[in-house]
Amino acid sequence: MLYGGGRALGYRGGMVTLSEAKHLHERAWLRTERRANVMRILAGGDWVVPEAPRLDMALRKLDFGDAPAVEIDADGLEMLDTAGAWLLLRTKREVEESHRRLSGFKVSAAYRTLFETIDRVHNAPPVVIHHRHTFRHFLERTGKGFIHFLMQSYEILNYVGRVTIETGEAIIKPRGNLRVAALFHQIEETGITALPIVGLLAFLLGVVLAYQGADQLRRFGAEIFTVDLVGVAMLREIGGLITAIIVAGRSGSAFTAQIGTMNVNEEIDAMQTLGLNTVDVLVLPRVIGLVITLPLLTFYADIMGLVGGGVMSYFDLGFTVPVYMRELENAVTLSTMMVGLIKAPVFAFIIALVGCFEGLKVERNAASVGKLTTRSVVESIFLVIVFDAGFSILFSILGI
Repeated sequence: MLYGGGRALGYRGGMVTLSEAKHLHERAWLRTERRANVMRILAGGDWVVPEAPRLDMALRKLDFGDAPAVEIDADGLEMLDTAGAWLLLRTKREVEESHRRLSGFKVSAAYRTLFETIDRVHNAPPVVIHHRHTFRHFLERTGKGFIHFLMQSYEILNYVGRVTIETGEAIIKPRGNLRVAALFHQIEETGITALPIVGLLAFLLGVVLAYQGADQLRRFGAEIFTVDLVGVAMLREIGGLITAIIVAGRSGSAFTAQIGTMNVNEEIDAMQTLGLNTVDVLVLPRVIGLVITLPLLTFYADIMGLVGGGVMSYFDLGFTVPVYMRELENAVTLSTMMVGLIKAPVFAFIIALVGCFEGLKVERNAASVGKLTTRSVVESIFLVIVFDAGFSILFSILGI
């Protein structure tokens, strides 16, 4: 056994340098002593991560000899972290596994909780990895997904009913429930600030439609019908649909993130404690504001799409502005534009409702905010496309 400064360092056999012994003596020390039939292990100093390699080597080379009992005395610890605590617990288990009697495990009260926590974690049952590639697990996941879909649909329907009733009351009695300042703020956030991105994408879509349409129609000598294609497609379907998708990704996600963050910070609980109706304060301004702005954004997207188609027709087909406008007048009517605009308030209601609904479901952790924000965007776009398909079938049946 090596001695340094009158104090024994913790192992028999093997050698360490004097600098290592001095450093170990200054920071952490370990020694053993024999009392009758009991081998005592005494630990003290700073049992922290930097000392762990030396202490680990010392503990692994401990020799208990023929002692039938072992006592661990860690009252001399001045500093301790999880690495040092784990080394002592490992030694304790090695003593128990060697069929020797552990006569005592002394540790100061300040570190007792740390030892208990590490001991509990170490004794936790092993993690069982379930192989989910079997047909049974596939059926389980399918069933759970279907049940989740039904529960989500039920909750959304309940929420639709509540918001619809309170929206009607706010429209009938605007001074009682509707907060005008918040409404105009939402109109600015969801409408005015969205003009650049909506206009740019609609313009580029008009360019793409005109280019692709002209490329196909040129084979039949019918390039003039490129104008009809751009006009009807933008006004009836693409203008409203692409605007709704942009707003769902931009404003719908913002609704979920804003309300979800308030939920994480317990601001919504504070509002309810004060007796405020969260639907009136948080949901109605967003729903009504988006219902007002989305038709206007759709009209703006229609105009920008037609401009993009006109620019492409001029440079690719040589159509002048009067020719383009005359053919566009023959191709589209007021009902063509109204078909696209009628769907916009419905899309706006869906996007705002889903965004606020998912925001109110956020749990009090940051991961939930990101997860439900993504879910709200996916659900909004899915429902917008489903309702757009429903409108198309309905208008086809009605001959519109």
